[in-house]
This record gives sequence, structure tokens and C-alpha cells, in this order.
Amino acid sequence: MKSATIRIYQAVHTWTGLLAGFFLFVAFYAGALTVFHDDIATWQNPPWRSAVDANVSVNTLITRLLDRHAAARDDFGIVLPTDGAHAAYAYWQEQGEARFATASQLDAPRSEASQNELADFVYALHDSLGLPVIGLYLMGIVSVLYGLALVSGILIHLPQLIGDLFAMRAGRNLKRLWQDAHNAIGVISLPFHVIFAVTGAIFCLFTITLMALNTVAFDGKLFDAFAKATQTTPAVAAAGSPATMLPVEALIARARSEALASGVTSFEPDYLHFVHYGDRNAVAEVRGESQHTLGTYGTVAMSAHDGTVLARHVGDRYSLNGISYAALFGLHFGSFGGRTVQWLYFALGLAGAFLFYTGNLLWIESRRKRRHLDQPRRTQVMARATIGVCIGTCLGISGAFAATWVAARLGVDAGQPQRVACYGLFLAACAYACLRPVARATSELLWATAVLTASVAAIDLLTQMPELTQAWTPASRAILGVDLAGLALGAGFARLARASAWRARHGDANSVWAARPSNLQ
Repeated sequence: MKSATIRIYQAVHTWTGLLAGFFLFVAFYAGALTVFHDDIATWQNPPWRSAVDANVSVNTLITRLLDRHAAARDDFGIVLPTDGAHAAYAYWQEQGEARFATASQLDAPRSEASQNELADFVYALHDSLGLPVIGLYLMGIVSVLYGLALVSGILIHLPQLIGDLFAMRAGRNLKRLWQDAHNAIGVISLPFHVIFAVTGAIFCLFTITLMALNTVAFDGKLFDAFAKATQTTPAVAAAGSPATMLPVEALIARARSEALASGVTSFEPDYLHFVHYGDRNAVAEVRGESQHTLGTYGTVAMSAHDGTVLARHVGDRYSLNGISYAALFGLHFGSFGGRTVQWLYFALGLAGAFLFYTGNLLWIESRRKRRHLDQPRRTQVMARATIGVCIGTCLGISGAFAATWVAARLGVDAGQPQRVACYGLFLAACAYACLRPVARATSELLWATAVLTASVAAIDLLTQMPELTQAWTPASRAILGVDLAGLALGAGFARLARASAWRARHGDANSVWAARPSNLQ
């Protein structure tokens, strides 16, 4: 390529990376934790500390729901618990708005699916920065910029890719070291980054894309056509005559049998959908999760009256639309390959966060003045923003874990404490980075994150050790895994804190990261 063309791609790569980098750091760090969504939920509510209504059966929940909200019988869903510590809750529409409630909440249902689940809060940070609606669309735009940064980065480094791929030239030239690390991580994990960029843009901008196509190309008919093409519940008219409904256990057993006969090796139901409940033509749809397949989620629809199978969307009976969406979901979240793939996605999430962090470091190193004590204001601003946003994100999420742990022990709702701790610590870290010298703020914030992260994990591990040692169950392994991962992350942050402190004292005295009087402004 011509040198002018390369410079254009370099500018595109730099500015798309900078514009999207801060948001992507949050998405990747929170996304790495979201891979273990169910484990975090178990960590918050272990089986030996059951939530309210955890012992209420699904059949009882349905009976109470229809006694108090008779109109819901035309269309409602039941979200099944992931383990014995959680409670099933009902979902239905009332006066045009979504309603959610466990068995004891039916008189005052809530408007959100879950208000105190730490795993869902971390997912919301990954998905939309925790900002309803606008955050989702913002992350869609960020995903598009992310794709541009990937394409331009490959085109820039393609000529010297093979020779420099595994070159890690450590030495006094820190810019070259960061460049080598940035390039190696970016290239090795490129296929996964392409998957994340494409699927992230699709998920976040899907509604806007449909709206645009509906107006421009489909004469207002796209939404109806899309709904018909993607629905998995058969459209059945009510017969008008009452009938006895099969128990939930019988419906689940029938659905599992049909799913296993359709080619999957496992089928763990997590959601039930009922239409015209109590009518002879009532339909029950069971959604379940299967392992080791891109079609992670599948459904089996049957008559709720006699169990006659009406439709299968699972295994080798998936429709093209169903397998396409399921594949996108499975590839994005790594839910198709068990623990091995989960740990791989966890490592890729942390590596992705590191990729955007090093991108900012490269920008700062490229624009600082050599052999000058006074550095340009733009490099100082970027340095403060980098440590405030990136380290503040890690500190805030650790704070959410700490707040959840305390709320669980006090027996209070954890939703509000989670948000206050996370956003409060994040904003405090950003303010701290602006007020303190850059070098000191970096090591001090890293030490604070290390201590908080490791402390929560260590305290939880010590307090729950008696229960963990009594019976070795999947729940025990999940809780132990979360705590050990917290200890490992805490050790990692401590190592980074020591490295940043060493660099401040012994590194280049003319760097923005150096601890010197001129850098205390």
C-alpha cells in the first residue's frame, strides 16, 4: 500500500480505538465475568441460604398467579430457578406493561425481571453500561467502531505481521514493548474479536435496523413478517371449553424426552410459556439449554392438556432462523462448549480489556515529548482518563460484589447497594485520578482494587468454608471457582500496582507516569 493510504488507516485505527476503547474496556471486563453468570448467581445465593419463595413449587406459583391475575392466563411465562437457592417467578403483561413476581410478590409485582441479582447487574454493564435503552444503542455504535478498528489494525500491521507476531522486545523502549503486546494479543485473538464485534452490533442495533428496513424497504410489513418467521409457539385459538392442565413436572419430562430424541445430549429447562392456560387448546412451551452445541437454547411446544407435541425447535429440528440466532448467541457468550470454552472466553475477555488499555498507553507514549519534563496536556488528560475509567471499572465491579455480599448477610435487597457501590466507586476513581498525581493515582487505585477484590473473595471463602467442605456439589464448585478467581484477580491487580510503582520510581523521568515534582500538577 502507498504510505498515504497506510497513514489514513492508522488515523482510522487510532481514533476509532480511542473513541470506542473506554466503552469496550467496560464491556470486555464485565463480559469476562458474565461468562460465569450462573456461577455468580450461585455465589450470591448458595443453596444453604435459600431465597424467599425458593421452596414454593411452580404449580403453586401458577395457581396463585391465576387466582390474583386471571387475565394472565391468556399468555404468561414462568422463569425456572437455576438451583435450589433461587425462586421461580412469573412473567406476564398487564395494562401494556411487563410484570414479574415470585409467589409472595403477586400482590405487588415488579416491573423488572430481577432487582437484586449481581449476575444480571454485571451483564447489564457488559450489555449497555447499565444504562437502559440508550446504553444498548450506544454499545451498538461502539461495536461498529470496534469493527473499523479491527479492519484498519490488520491492514496496518499486515506487512510485518509474521515477523513481529511473537516478538516481545522487552527493554527500555516501553512503547515498543506495549506495541508488541498490543499486536500479539490483537492478532492471536482476532477471530474472537471479529465475532464479538459482529454479534455485538447485531444484538444492540437489531431493533433500529428492523425499524429502518421496515420503513425503507418493506412498506411497514416487516415486523409482522419477522414475528411470524421467528415465533416458536404455535398459534392456536382457544376452544372455549375448560380442561385440566398437566403438572409442570410432566410437561418438562415430555419436553426433555423430545429434545433428547432430536439429537442433543442434554436439555435443562429454564423457562415455561403458557397460552390459553386452562383451555382445552392450551399450549405449553418449554425452553431448555443444551451443552456442546451452538444451538444452546431450544424449545418444545405441546398441548398443556394432554402433552401432544405441537412443535420442536431443538437439536436437528431447528429452523434456519432459530439456529442462526442461537449460533450468534452461543458464539458471543461462549455457552456452547462447557467449562473449557467458558474459561477460554474469560481469558479472552480479560485480554480484550488489556488490548484497549494498551491502545491508550501507545497513544500516550507516541505523543509525549522526549527529554522534556513538561508533558503536553493532552497526554496527561488521556493518562488520567485511562486510569480513572479502566481501573475505576474494575474497582466499581469489585465494589458491587462487596455490597452484594454485605446485603446478603444483612438480609436486605442488594439491588440499590450494588448500583451505589459500583457507580460511586467508579466516579470516585475518576475524580481521584484527576486530583492526584498520575503516577501515584495509578498505583494507589490499583492497590485499592487489589485489596477490595481479594478481601471479598477471601472473606466469603472463609465464612462459607464449613458448608463448602460438607458436600462437594456443583454449587460448591461454582462458589469456590468465583472466590478463587477473585483471589487471582486481586493478586493480578497487586502485581500491576507494584509494577506501576516501580516504573514511577525507576522508569523514564520524562514520562507522564514518572513520580517527580513536575508531575504533581
